[in-house]
Amino acid sequence: MKLTIKNLSKTYDGDVMAIRNLSLELSPGMFGLLGPNGAGKSSLMRTLATLQEPDQGQIQLGDWDLLRQPQAVRRVLGYLPQSFGVYPKVSAWELLNHYAILKGISNKKERRQIVDHLLHLTNLHQVRKKAVSSFSGGMARRWGIAQALLGDPKLIIVDEPTAGLDPEERARFHNLLGDISQNVIVLLSTHMVNDVAELCSRMAVMNQGQLLLTGNPLNLISGIEGCIWKKFIPKNERAAYRERYDLVSSGLVLGETMIRIYSKTPPGHGFQRCDTNLEDVYFSAIAGYLTEEVSQ
Repeated sequence: MKLTIKNLSKTYDGDVMAIRNLSLELSPGMFGLLGPNGAGKSSLMRTLATLQEPDQGQIQLGDWDLLRQPQAVRRVLGYLPQSFGVYPKVSAWELLNHYAILKGISNKKERRQIVDHLLHLTNLHQVRKKAVSSFSGGMARRWGIAQALLGDPKLIIVDEPTAGLDPEERARFHNLLGDISQNVIVLLSTHMVNDVAELCSRMAVMNQGQLLLTGNPLNLISGIEGCIWKKFIPKNERAAYRERYDLVSSGLVLGETMIRIYSKTPPGHGFQRCDTNLEDVYFSAIAGYLTEEVSQ
């Protein structure tokens, strides 16, 4: 089953164009959508989750037309938004059972088996009697994945899943996402580059409602190999270097300011070529230094 998006656009009040003529095709597996806050990622997620309609475009999930058959698509859709509310004092088991009823799983015995299985899968069965409102951030995100898996979904949309998680919970969540993406389409929307680098075999960079780059992360990194250069500079000279060079990023290394620039030819002036990573691809794309040629 494939998810095919063609010429999708969405404008909000005030002429804010959140999605601009976007086209994309996804197959089963993990697909990472990278972009800064305000890039249009959440608008795209909400549209794919049938929570809002676009102004124009087509969305096809297998044989279903998402815009004409939203109810049918919802039966095979799992959605974990960036934040979600829960009923206070309702246990994880009871709340997941309630969601299963809403999902159309009417057989009580079957529903109990499914709820128990999903709580085991997300390592929450031992705390199934505790209220979801009392869960830590990581536990709540895992419960969110459990509810997204109800009904054997063919498409799972996950919006900023690891924001605010500690390293242990983040690793646990990564393993869970990796396991469930074997036979379904998992669309992972995030601004955290490491999540995409560790999880996804295909990705896109999005900004201002448009897709800037698409491709395999390793291929995208290879596409700019030899074009990233680094140099330690005095902190007060950063603005001058930005004017003179295509600045990719800057940060502190052992208390000193290091900049990374994009240049296809050796820039000289003390710059050293450095190993390329996915952050370089991301920041270079957002800055407009890259073209689609590196995504092939």
